[in-house]
Amino acid sequence: MISEKIILGIDPGTAIMGFGIISVKKGNMEMVSIHELILKKYPNHETKLKYIFDKTLALIDEYHPDEVALEAPFFGKNVQSMLKLGRAQGVAMAASLYRNIPITEYSPKKIKMAITGNGNASKEQVAGMLQNLLKLKEFPTKYLDASDGLAVAVCHHFNSGTISSDKSYTGWDSFLKQNPDRLK
Repeated sequence: MISEKIILGIDPGTAIMGFGIISVKKGNMEMVSIHELILKKYPNHETKLKYIFDKTLALIDEYHPDEVALEAPFFGKNVQSMLKLGRAQGVAMAASLYRNIPITEYSPKKIKMAITGNGNASKEQVAGMLQNLLKLKEFPTKYLDASDGLAVAVCHHFNSGTISSDKSYTGWDSFLKQNPDRLK
């Protein structure tokens, strides 16, 4: 039996990308760390993607998560924004798979539902509930993107052992098997 599980949650973004890390011991959750990448300052998309990859690897190497959970991109009207967001998510996925860490994706509605019981909850409501669930006196960051990363990790814990997650991969072979349309 595993005595402790570390989960890294990632909220992909191209302006701000949020990361939350929790530890689960005997069913009890504890926040380990929360991070955000401020990407607005970088001159181009390629530089942002490299920084996302490097930071994701650095967090993996520092905290040694057993699993990684990502927020799946939502479908919007702006195709360019969706493309950039998908690339950011893909780079974070690649970094996780590069270290052979299983990844799971969750839709934004599923994450909000898991944390607040309301799939249409606001970011502020999610942050407030996380503060309560993790028994935090104050929330450690002003960026709600970082709290979204933490929410993904908590959602993954709540869904562990169930088949209710949207997609799960244990490595490149698993990813390609579940996504044959992405192989060229």
